Amino acid sequence: MDHSTALLTDRYELTMLQGALTSDTAERRAIFEVFARQLPAGRRYGVVAGTGRLLDALESFRFDAPTLEFLTSEGIVDEPTAAWLESYRFSGNIWGYAEGDLYFPGSPILVVEGSFAEAVILETLTLSVLNHDSAIASAASRMVHAAAGRPIIEMGSRRTHEVAGVAAARAAYLTGFTSTSNLHAGRSYGVPTAGTSAHAFTLLHDSERHAFRAQLDALGADTTLLVDTYDVARAVAVAVELAGPELGAVRLDSGDLGETAHEVRAQLDALGANKTEIIVTGDLDEYSIAALAAAPVNGYGVGTSLVTGSGAPTASLVYKLVARAESEDGPLRPVAKRSVGKPSRGGRKWAVRHLGENGKAIAEVVSTSEPATGPYDRSLLTPLVREGEIVGREPLAEARARHERALAELPPQAFQLSRGDPAIPTDFLNG
Repeated sequence: MDHSTALLTDRYELTMLQGALTSDTAERRAIFEVFARQLPAGRRYGVVAGTGRLLDALESFRFDAPTLEFLTSEGIVDEPTAAWLESYRFSGNIWGYAEGDLYFPGSPILVVEGSFAEAVILETLTLSVLNHDSAIASAASRMVHAAAGRPIIEMGSRRTHEVAGVAAARAAYLTGFTSTSNLHAGRSYGVPTAGTSAHAFTLLHDSERHAFRAQLDALGADTTLLVDTYDVARAVAVAVELAGPELGAVRLDSGDLGETAHEVRAQLDALGANKTEIIVTGDLDEYSIAALAAAPVNGYGVGTSLVTGSGAPTASLVYKLVARAESEDGPLRPVAKRSVGKPSRGGRKWAVRHLGENGKAIAEVVSTSEPATGPYDRSLLTPLVREGEIVGREPLAEARARHERALAELPPQAFQLSRGDPAIPTDFLNG
């Protein structure tokens, strides 16, 4: 993929730009907002993720000579539009919910202010990043809570697009996953990596004993041996025989994981391998993780369900014009869609999470004027880009810590896996 992110967009972004340049409205000041009209069915909260990746993508949103040649030769834009794009640099302001924070229906998680032209062409890039990463993070957060302190390894790269796998690993780590199998995510974002062997490694060798011996020689006794290729009980016996009580862990990937875990735990303890852990994998999601709460399991590996958002692969975020001026420097006035089923609320928004004396969230307050905060409230929008300069970059570890703090504000019903309403209501205030 080219370094430039300019063509990670839909054609209509550029045809709108060309039309606005033609009608002399391109430089009108405008405000766009990103929000979700509702959460996926049964979800109590959403997680903002992808902000750091979006800022990186914005920095690379440049129309170089080969890009412009493609656009003009294909008749996508005319020469005046190409000339405008050649010098494109976003020069406006962007505010957003900080990465790792939570959102609810109507939360203005991103506010983009600039000329119509320079803001409108960011729609697809913005939504593609935030919709994917927020969907993954929202599912991952539920899995982490269901795991109740047991570590989870992200291992879904083989079940999604190769680039999406990297982004998914980052989003999962943000919400509390402990590691990933994806090496690109390890190098690019500092996510700890983990992995040992698959069934193919066992099948390669003349016997399970030979395979275990080879892995122990290569990786040491604290490795994790996969014990369900043939017969689990026999494999566990061989594993402890070869590694001794210092064997790090065994992994179960099939069958009734809860029942098998109980059997394996009893066998390990009887063999003196009391410290050997049990890791389970195999099409896990938040529901199956919760069902294993009473099983003697020490950790989980999650793949397919994680990278597909556990049934909600998009956060359904939209990017809508909410205010615009009638001239380049004129005052902003609210604008809004009135489409049936897809309305928007006009005017630039601010947001505050209203907290009670006990520190628990009571409501998401969204207002068309900057609201006064109470003694326990916190404002949610933070500067990300100021006059074209990126000011909101932060270490992934900070977003990870923020997510943990945000979860601590939620009432207990927020973590129920049954269907229900959002954990807190969204209150809209005008003025």
